[in-house]
Amino acid sequence: MAAPDASLVEIEGPWTHRSVSAGGTRFHVAEAGEGPLVLLLHGFPEFWWAWHNQLVSLPAAGFRAAAVDLRGYGASDKPPRGYDLVTLAADAAGLVRALGEANAIIVGHDWGGLLAWTMAAYHPKVVQRLVTVGAPHPLRLRQALRGDLRGQLWATRHTLGFQVPIWPERRLVQDDAALVGRLLHDWSGPGWPDERTERLVRDAIRIPGVAHCALEYHRWLVRSQPRPDGIRYARRMRAPIQVPTLQLHGALDRCTLPSSAQGSGRYVAAPYRWKLIEGAGHFPHEERPRAFDTQLIGWINDPEPEH
Repeated sequence: MAAPDASLVEIEGPWTHRSVSAGGTRFHVAEAGEGPLVLLLHGFPEFWWAWHNQLVSLPAAGFRAAAVDLRGYGASDKPPRGYDLVTLAADAAGLVRALGEANAIIVGHDWGGLLAWTMAAYHPKVVQRLVTVGAPHPLRLRQALRGDLRGQLWATRHTLGFQVPIWPERRLVQDDAALVGRLLHDWSGPGWPDERTERLVRDAIRIPGVAHCALEYHRWLVRSQPRPDGIRYARRMRAPIQVPTLQLHGALDRCTLPSSAQGSGRYVAAPYRWKLIEGAGHFPHEERPRAFDTQLIGWINDPEPEH
């Protein structure tokens, strides 16, 4: 089966597609609406389509929504390096400025959530408010992986399997990316993914270079921990987050357990709110978009989001 072209991610809808350069890297962005900027950062193994519901709901609520293909995904550039959270956070900060804004509301899911936490620590002036979805604070995640061997470490065993070279890339795309389809089903609650989303995500991971780039995120997370760059990162992430933060999590998440995400508020010095989305797994913004949008839009419209 021939590998698909990156143009397949330019899906038609009530949004526009554009290419935006930030820090020497070209990013594909799907954008809709006018108003305060909300930058939407997807996770593994998806691409910008993960936010297609919010590209409708956020503009309707008076916001400018921009969903990006992260470095290495979709129609964005796929350079050979730069898959550490510090570089990825710089990508996102540069994108905000390239989109013509001094700051933005940052919403990140999974890996997008980890880089959103990082962005708030490394580039706080660019982050107006922070929303993380299915993503513990990186230091809370480290604690959960080390302290809950039968729970969180087992739930993220795929990350350990991704550490070997070459073979994981092949396994990710073989049999029409069947593994990606299984991960979507395994990590979600009942009734998701829909057939169209599963087909799009499986096709998008087969775009040349994407599987390797996607796995490089996971490799950095594990391999960097004893290295000087990982030690510097952990030290920097101990600084309290100084922007209002909303943490949303699917109650049925089997990839990142709710118990692993709880406790992230200890790293936030600003107003902080934790909410579980009932009936949803690892992808609450797609599985239960109405419940998710109620929490998201209600919070970003709240002038005093204390609780």
